[in-house]
Amino acid sequence: MSEAPDSAAPADLLAASRAVVDRLQRAGHIAYFAGGCVRDRLLGREPHDYDVATDASPDKVQSLFPRTTGLVGKAFGVICVLERGVQVEVATFRQDLDYTDGRRPDGVRFVTPEEDAQRRDFTVNGLFYDPVADRVIDYVAGQADLAAKIIRAIGDPRARFAEDKLRLLRAVRFAVTLGFEIEARTWEALCAGAQEIAVVSPERIRDELDKIWSGPDPARGLDLLDQSGLLAVVLPEIAALHGVEQPPQFHPEGDVFIHTRLMLSGLKDAPLPLALSVLFHDIGKPPTFAVDETGRIRFNGHESVGARMTEKLMKRLRYSNEMLEAVVACVANHMTFKDAPHMRLSTLKRLFARPTFEIELELHRLDCSSSHGLLDIHAFLKEKRASLPAESIDPDPLVTGHDIMAATGLTEGRWLGQILRQIREAQLDGKLASKEEAIAFAKHLIDKA
Repeated sequence: MSEAPDSAAPADLLAASRAVVDRLQRAGHIAYFAGGCVRDRLLGREPHDYDVATDASPDKVQSLFPRTTGLVGKAFGVICVLERGVQVEVATFRQDLDYTDGRRPDGVRFVTPEEDAQRRDFTVNGLFYDPVADRVIDYVAGQADLAAKIIRAIGDPRARFAEDKLRLLRAVRFAVTLGFEIEARTWEALCAGAQEIAVVSPERIRDELDKIWSGPDPARGLDLLDQSGLLAVVLPEIAALHGVEQPPQFHPEGDVFIHTRLMLSGLKDAPLPLALSVLFHDIGKPPTFAVDETGRIRFNGHESVGARMTEKLMKRLRYSNEMLEAVVACVANHMTFKDAPHMRLSTLKRLFARPTFEIELELHRLDCSSSHGLLDIHAFLKEKRASLPAESIDPDPLVTGHDIMAATGLTEGRWLGQILRQIREAQLDGKLASKEEAIAFAKHLIDKA
């Protein structure tokens, strides 16, 4: 994999990787681009990285390039070469030995290019390209599957999935991100082995899922995960949305799963926090489902229950604290917008000032458009926010606790905190505009108490 600073252009990645191939070939070795970069170039897409495969041993690669590291991957035939400021991953053609744990090979042996291609996951990822001779080397009929838009396991699909269980999710991810169909035998093997995904680390599962949710068709990703049986293993909270009825006057579209899927269908290459907020926003509905005395379906407190479930789920998949906090906030707050037209100005300003407001607003739009279809509150919030000067939404506080204590003799405690909150409310409502006014207001509150 070629890596470089964010400022590096794709052309720089290509030039560095090509230079590595050229030097290996001039030293008498076979060297090609391999895997996803070949697939993407043939599809007319800009590769995000380049992998180089060669018959040169890891020691030989290190002898040819002055700046390398092999501390992590040398045992598996992988050396990282620093070329023109870009890190290029160079792998010796290999065949993986047994996968005892279903996640990584116990070891490797170095082999021919054809044998190397045969151990890869899917035919569209088993292609090589010689950038010097400008020719594709195809031992697995990958070009035909690219043309037919098919994801097909190389060789026996059950054996490929048994070697590395993550391939179960990768098949779905490639089908979704490339817009391809999964070949029948590959799909059958995928469904048969779906339960085995449980042996894969949470981080690897999370990374594959994230690429599905933030990709071009997350609703199709949900379908494939659900139909294959993978969803019930990796996200049982989402599988549980099936069959949970909703009040038809607000949700004519159907049950909670259908509603969530419909919202996902409105996303394309969405920011991950938004995609995850859509996916998780109603996971609190199954445990809060109830029918009141009038026969109406209710989900009282589902947003707070859902927020707690979302936090637990995201910790299980080992999301960063930053991502977790943003998504949990969106889930917890997604029902507050219904009251927006009746909120005080200060309350609206606090809503607008939330760091997740833009995500929450889009979540609200998708929620409404995928159910009752009423977007009046969405329009109100956009218009109201646009009418307010940006600096008025979250201005610096007029006073500090020390200011109030110095001016009034009040000591630190709960009463001081209450006064500061009331001053802030009045400031955001436009009733206070200076430090002097804030202190006078504090004195008034104390005299009144």
